[in-house]
Amino acid sequence: MKKRKKSYHHGNLAESLLDAVDEIATKFGLEAVTLRACAKLVGVSPSAAFRHYADKRALLTAFATRALVQLSASMAAAREQAMLKQTNAFAAVALAYVEFALDKPAFFRAMWREEGIYINDEAYASAALNLRAQLQGGFANTLEDTDAESLSAPELLAWSSVHGLSTLLVEGSVDKDASHKQKLQAATEMIDKLLPLSTA
Repeated sequence: MKKRKKSYHHGNLAESLLDAVDEIATKFGLEAVTLRACAKLVGVSPSAAFRHYADKRALLTAFATRALVQLSASMAAAREQAMLKQTNAFAAVALAYVEFALDKPAFFRAMWREEGIYINDEAYASAALNLRAQLQGGFANTLEDTDAESLSAPELLAWSSVHGLSTLLVEGSVDKDASHKQKLQAATEMIDKLLPLSTA
């Protein structure tokens, strides 16, 4: 792996190191991520990296937090766009979930991998709680919801379906040799079968 030229500005090293996690994990898996490898890729000394993250677990915790935040934002944006265009919001949110996994497989794998992170980290716990609230709040407000504090059967079906398909596609268990477009088409066809759940 070639050493990347310094591409960060003062005060942005923490984010640049997370970008490096994404690059390494996407190519070689999360197991290959180390603080030293990320520092080398960014173009700084290991000591500079350690000033931002105490250890690999802290680095991966920040990475998983970023993943949760970005997925939440993607789902919210998909719903907003669907409402503006007057298209089916449930289908848009469900497809956004799958597309996030396909576009950012390292983020998707890291989100729920609790054995490698500090699950009690305040930022991670907050991001995880926010995403869960989105999912059990009528699947990002696209399903009828009578209890925002728990997952109803329709919410659980929606989440497990899109998460399960995302996992199968990311891990290559299905459509391994399909193009990105073909994978999204397969996801769209599956989501169409879930549309009777939708109220939006």
